[in-house]
Amino acid sequence: MTTRPGRRAFALAILLTTTPALASDEPDTIIFALMSGKCSTLKVAGRDFACRAVAFFQTEEGRANFTVALDDPSDGSHTITFSGDNGRRPEANLYELPIDRMLLKSKDRPKADGLPIPSVELTAGLCKQIGNFVTLEVSSISCTASDKNGKTYELQYQSDGAPMAVRRIKRTRVGRPAVSPFDDVK
Repeated sequence: MTTRPGRRAFALAILLTTTPALASDEPDTIIFALMSGKCSTLKVAGRDFACRAVAFFQTEEGRANFTVALDDPSDGSHTITFSGDNGRRPEANLYELPIDRMLLKSKDRPKADGLPIPSVELTAGLCKQIGNFVTLEVSSISCTASDKNGKTYELQYQSDGAPMAVRRIKRTRVGRPAVSPFDDVK
């Protein structure tokens, strides 16, 4: 997908955009994972793209996100995020995340602190992650989502076998714990 410096720059950009300022009402990111591999399929509203990187992050409120940096020569800040709540782990090597919105960022979006503000598209869909975040080994991620206007979003990602780079950013607040793919299933 990218060279190591490119992956590090993507990780830094995602961390900056997923960790809101202290004064914000948005929940903070508590965990971030950068994966190494390739996208065999990446479709955004009917257009095919290649990807530069794939990452996962989860907020303290439990919202989980699979973010993809598009390999778009005309837009270095083009990303999409499959976002949802109420993820579940029916098996140790399977995490399912119902998708209820897509976050779309591009160079043409309004900016805050120099970074694009995402367009939010309400959708219905599902992401399935095969593998185990606890052992840092994810073999594949597949996501599909559609909005009310019929636009579809699709991701088929395969790991190259390298361990993920995982950062725990913050502990969660007291309250109902969210299901995370990083939880060890007993």
